[in-house]
Amino acid sequence: MTENVHELDVRRQLCPIPVIKTQNKVNELAQGAVLRVTCTDPGALNDIPAWCRINGHEVLETEQDDREVVITLRVGEPSVAL
Repeated sequence: MTENVHELDVRRQLCPIPVIKTQNKVNELAQGAVLRVTCTDPGALNDIPAWCRINGHEVLETEQDDREVVITLRVGEPSVAL
């Protein structure tokens, strides 16, 4: 099974911009979609997974090298606006 993986490049952007742009992109995607976020802010390695837990999205993989952090997530159920 091959999944269509959406990409979001937030390199050279500092907190909170990677999380905000991840949220905006997730809002455009259907439940079950996969998003790969590439960052240079090392804080994103904690911030984006924490945001995912709070908002019902699943972190599939995190990768980190000396320059970049890559977080792959699956979009969860859309939140219901009250």
